[in-house]
Amino acid sequence: MTDVSDGVLHTLFRSDQGGHEQVVLCQDRASGLKAVIALHSTALGPALGGTRFYPYATEEQAVADALNLARGMSYKNAMAGLDHGGGKAVIIGDPETVKSEELLLAYGRFVASLGGRYVTACDVGTYVADMDVVARECRWTTGRSPENGGAGDSSVLTSFGVYQGMRAAAQHLWGDPSLRDRRIGVAGVGKVGHHLVEHLLKEGAEVLVTDVREDAVRRVLDRHPQGVTAVADTEALIRTEGLDVYAPCALGGALNDASVPVLTAKVVCGAANNQLAHPGVEKDLADRRILYAPDYVVNAGGVIQVADELHGFDFDRCRAKAAKIFDTTLAIFARAKSDGIPPAAAADRIAEQRMAEARAAR
Repeated sequence: MTDVSDGVLHTLFRSDQGGHEQVVLCQDRASGLKAVIALHSTALGPALGGTRFYPYATEEQAVADALNLARGMSYKNAMAGLDHGGGKAVIIGDPETVKSEELLLAYGRFVASLGGRYVTACDVGTYVADMDVVARECRWTTGRSPENGGAGDSSVLTSFGVYQGMRAAAQHLWGDPSLRDRRIGVAGVGKVGHHLVEHLLKEGAEVLVTDVREDAVRRVLDRHPQGVTAVADTEALIRTEGLDVYAPCALGGALNDASVPVLTAKVVCGAANNQLAHPGVEKDLADRRILYAPDYVVNAGGVIQVADELHGFDFDRCRAKAAKIFDTTLAIFARAKSDGIPPAAAADRIAEQRMAEARAAR
């Protein structure tokens, strides 16, 4: 108990990164399910956030990730103007080997036991087909297939929102939202990243890509033999000379003490959650005059889509909402400039104000 108390419980109850309302540890021995559901805030409404399926090295790492991701969802939903708080779930294990229908059904029962305080959706390692299974046990499930009353793949609007954030960064930094002839590096061309590449190529950008999975890179290169260049790895990508924009679109922690000092890009704008490895990185970026578009602001297109699914999905309505990420991102840059703080801090202030006003109105 000492390790848990010193680690997870300290984060939950006594750190600035805590403040979560509820954390649920879930286990179903028959299916092998081990999961963590973290609810950070329900001030704005039921917590909404995806389910990550990942082979964490330890249970403590899984809980820590759930806490961080849930907190990020509170801020993301607040900045997206949604009437939802923040929550996140993680399932421990390699989805390629342990995912099963029985396990997903057991997970759905745990989500249902929360009575609507948490609404789940897809994330890393989970897909539309998985949500269709979860929904058989839990009506508070989004990201389902159209055949099962859902909106389908949310990565389409996630990438569109990141693209809008990137255009806002270009407007702020260069006075023109166009990305034509800009050199843009995309790290991670999976569910979201490959859609982002499509947007960038349509506008005439030069795109460099990398991914830990060779098949993901090959898919992009096969589809776009012109205009896309593969780079060996992220380390090489962030050091590429003449890079205008770096788009981290894989797992979190991409901006850290090792990467920020060697980053050549003038803008960071990507789809990955929790890109800042620790507090203080946002200041390191600002000190290097690198414009950072806060991740939870620009990647909110997906959550806008799944939230809309709860009310009868309309793609055009969602796309119009996701397009407003351009204006929201510009407003954050303006607030950062007026307050003399990094954009990440400005976004936090705006989100915290909205949550505080909702709590006060109860």
